Amino acid sequence: MARAVVPVLVPVALEGPFSYRVPADMTVAPGAIVHVPFGPRQVIGVVWDGMPDGSVGDNRLRDIIRVYDCPPIGPDLRRFVDWVAHYYLAPRGQVLRMVLRAPEALDPEPSIPGVRRAGAAPERLTTARQRVLQLIDEGFAWSKSGLAASAGVSSSVIDGLIGAGTLEAAMLPPPAAVARPEPDYCPAALNAEQTIAADHLVAAIEARRYAVTLLDGVTGSGKTETFFEAIAATLRQGRQAVVMMPEIALTGAVLARFEARFGARPGEWHSDVAPRQRARLWRGLANGDVQVVVGARSSLFLPFRDLGLIVVDEEHDTAYKQEDRVPYNARDMAVVRGHIGGFPVILASATPSIETKANALAGRYAEVTLSERAGDARLPRLSTVDLRRHKPEFGRFLSPLLCEEVDKTLDRGEQALLFLNRRGYAPLTLCRSCGHRFQCPQCTTWMVEHRFRGVLMCHCCGHSIRTPQSCPACGDLDSLVACGPGVERIAEEVAERFAGRRTLVLSSDTPGGTARLRLELESIARGEVDLIIGTQLVAKGHNFPGLALVGVVDADLGLANGDPRAAERTFQMLAQVTGRAGRFSGEGRGLLQTHAPDHPVIKAIVAGDRDGFYAHELQERRLAGLPPYGRLAALVVSADTRDAAHAFARAVAANAPADPDFTLYGPVEAPIAVIRGRHRFRMLLKAPRAADMQAYLTRWLAATPKEQGGRRLHVDIDPQSFL
Repeated sequence: MARAVVPVLVPVALEGPFSYRVPADMTVAPGAIVHVPFGPRQVIGVVWDGMPDGSVGDNRLRDIIRVYDCPPIGPDLRRFVDWVAHYYLAPRGQVLRMVLRAPEALDPEPSIPGVRRAGAAPERLTTARQRVLQLIDEGFAWSKSGLAASAGVSSSVIDGLIGAGTLEAAMLPPPAAVARPEPDYCPAALNAEQTIAADHLVAAIEARRYAVTLLDGVTGSGKTETFFEAIAATLRQGRQAVVMMPEIALTGAVLARFEARFGARPGEWHSDVAPRQRARLWRGLANGDVQVVVGARSSLFLPFRDLGLIVVDEEHDTAYKQEDRVPYNARDMAVVRGHIGGFPVILASATPSIETKANALAGRYAEVTLSERAGDARLPRLSTVDLRRHKPEFGRFLSPLLCEEVDKTLDRGEQALLFLNRRGYAPLTLCRSCGHRFQCPQCTTWMVEHRFRGVLMCHCCGHSIRTPQSCPACGDLDSLVACGPGVERIAEEVAERFAGRRTLVLSSDTPGGTARLRLELESIARGEVDLIIGTQLVAKGHNFPGLALVGVVDADLGLANGDPRAAERTFQMLAQVTGRAGRFSGEGRGLLQTHAPDHPVIKAIVAGDRDGFYAHELQERRLAGLPPYGRLAALVVSADTRDAAHAFARAVAANAPADPDFTLYGPVEAPIAVIRGRHRFRMLLKAPRAADMQAYLTRWLAATPKEQGGRRLHVDIDPQSFL
């Protein structure tokens, strides 16, 4: 009798699936995770839906090696993988790779050797033995090392009790990934606005159907406590929830608040979690033992057994867009996963993205609003510092007016924050003698000086060199000049101007990684720091009780470029960072240093005219046919030489199908023309909202290989970066 043949999708950058024979003694179904031969190696795969490729001859088929003893990948997640692959024109195997990120979880975790009470106490009962028996008599089995440590004895005491027949060996189950949260452990006291919003979110959970709700609340309005009530309702149904965060450093505060509300910490999923804990969490989600996870964008691809809610916190944040491999937007794909699974999705932000706001205004998303800060706190009072009138001293970057306000704030025992979204000491270093500029040898970007570490670094590829003492071009000593400020240079100015104050620099490249960053955030919250100097890292959802003043060093920084989202991102950044001030009591203050106080974005921020900004920006996008009223796709060609990249880009453009609904711009050299030694040209495809971008690109790419002689084509649907 002919053996069954099934399609198996493998996590490699190929479309697949591939056909495999099922051994006579094996049974598999769609979703089963299997081990299969693939070329000269063996890989993990998933039995996929549909029929196998009937054109493959039996003599070319290979057998499945084994089926893993773990829960299968559910039908909703398989449909989601197919959907993401189709939308972003990515190989399905490459999308599946994001699901199978914890291969250690595929086999059950082994039991742990332990001991338990087996017989009477020995005749010779020492004090140490008594302590052991007092613990073991509580009726639980213990690991040998755990029992010895808890009783304060050596392992030889345990061995002696085993030899006497008082204790016996026992196998213990592996530890749970996390404790189970209690939905009614410690509910927060919500104000009237929060209660109305929470009731709406809970009603969506109880309806058990797909719905997207924008939780639009000003900074400090208690959005987290509000969506916690939706999580509680999900837990009461016995279902699972995921809270996505844009920044790993944010998860620490949310984990602590979650534990206070639910009596246990949720699972934590991001790149800093140890592999063993990631495996326990992956398997616990697949079998339903883990109910809630807080994580980065990759948590969207976890194998939940019964997912009932997705919360996308700070939904506007660009960190939700992955730029390499599969360039997906986790916010948008969260909505898709909710639609496939038939459950609610909550998008929370104080500054919603233009796309989300447009969907809410059009009625595609529901919207609940928190317009006031929780408790007695009020929104900060904002004003500008016109740098044309209040110029900093020569060689400095903080205006006297801002310095005066910082002094007053610190004298009152309150905290101040100076914000500049630029890492390092200076963005450019040049020689005053010959004009030599330090450029990355692999990228067309300037090397950023990091004076704290004594290096010049490229922020595109990571290449770094020790900061030289002399110019490599002309040899002059002491001729190198730092041009422009980064946070380290502001810290240097602060050390001189505010001597004796406790200061701290917060940046994503802070040595020590996430663990140290969390400790520093906690020290700020405890009031152990007077003056914080930070990049965009400090603008993302942190609660600093003592922070009263935020000074923005360069409010114009994000406005002077050709990014069509520049106004939106600048508005969001300024609103978020100034929103850190005065979150717990009193009224905070925000000062924006600017050369353009009359710019529409600056005026809207200072006036608190958020609705006016959104109305203006939506109208501008509508007139230009830009998202959310149009669709964009970026095509980036790269090669080892400029001529090869240019020739390939022109050949790709020449293959574009003629269609009046689609407009192609380019190819043109990318703003960052070389990254990691590869020369880059960009094209931008624009179409009306109703156009089928995927079908058009599929026709186009059918005649255009993505790789050819070292030349590559990268397609980015709904691009966020235009560099």
